[in-house]
Amino acid sequence: MREHKPRLTARRILTLLPLAALLSACDRAVLNPAGDVALQQRDIIYISTALMLLIIVPVLILIVVFAWRYRQSNKDATYDPHFDHSTALELVIWSAPLLIIICLGALTWWSTHLLDPFRPLNRVSAEKAIDPKAKPLVVQVVSLDWKWLFIYPEQGIATVNELALPVDRQVRFELTSTNMMNTFYAPTLAGMIYTMPGMRSTLHAVINRPGAYEGMSANYSGAGFSDMRFKLYGVDQGGFDAWVGRVKASGPALDTNRYLELEKPSERVPAMYFSGVEGDLFDRIFNRCVRPGTPCMRDVMQHDQRRGGGNPHDPHAGAGMPAGRAAPPPAGHKPEGHIFKKGEEKGTGPSTFEPPEAKKTPDMSHNSDPAAPGAPRASAA
Repeated sequence: MREHKPRLTARRILTLLPLAALLSACDRAVLNPAGDVALQQRDIIYISTALMLLIIVPVLILIVVFAWRYRQSNKDATYDPHFDHSTALELVIWSAPLLIIICLGALTWWSTHLLDPFRPLNRVSAEKAIDPKAKPLVVQVVSLDWKWLFIYPEQGIATVNELALPVDRQVRFELTSTNMMNTFYAPTLAGMIYTMPGMRSTLHAVINRPGAYEGMSANYSGAGFSDMRFKLYGVDQGGFDAWVGRVKASGPALDTNRYLELEKPSERVPAMYFSGVEGDLFDRIFNRCVRPGTPCMRDVMQHDQRRGGGNPHDPHAGAGMPAGRAAPPPAGHKPEGHIFKKGEEKGTGPSTFEPPEAKKTPDMSHNSDPAAPGAPRASAA
């Protein structure tokens, strides 16, 4: 009976095409980024992979070597049934992985601080430092169901599912959400960052190469999640100014009523343009008070603070945030890690450590009786 061997038919090849397209897209975006932040993140992937291969490759090779050398038919191989320990072998087995783990830990710790999304950039690219006088472009991002709203407060425009950025200019994204948690992800620009209702996140990034790219939501958020994508265009400054001019000349202004219509769930939304936008719209979205008559989260917290702000010593304390914790830190002003500060920036301060000789043992000679103060002492027998 002839054995039937499976063959790659045209139908099976067509089934594999989406997977090939997905892998090619991953290569274009993640492994060939157009932004410096994403480029540094790609380098971390390369370095981490290389460090792990230092263990994986020798182990795979040794599996084959040991299987061949100590096969049953090889009478020249040493056979020692009483072998149970080798100090030299233990040192090799444990020291090499330990060194790699130390290197990976140091790389992770350093990159976590260096690529902190709240931290302003210190360079435009590997060859170009950031201009300290250059003002970053501010883009306010709102994740809706299931689309992305981009507000350009300085330009006074807004778009849906289309984002244009000038090349080699630092961008500061301020991000929030309307209904549920999402993840803003432009693989060619920077890493993923969450957007959450009532919270504001910050992301600093830069794009270094003109082109058309794609962004998406990387956190499942319901029925329209798969099509919650946006176009990202990298253009020169002249192209960006022309794009802003086209947006200003097309579409209505984004006011409260239009935003409330836009906020309703919808899928596969094409790019939309708004020639104007209310100045405080993003702040009201963040404080969850766009709809007229709705109290803003900020005002509710301030009201609770005036009533005590969660102070345990105040019986009339409200249920708001503790005093001094009601407002988020200003965008782009997250405290910088001590390691990245220069010597003169670190400063000095008084030591809070009390020398041992300054500590005194409490005098218990006048109250050696364990009875409570004011209670009569037991008379001696």
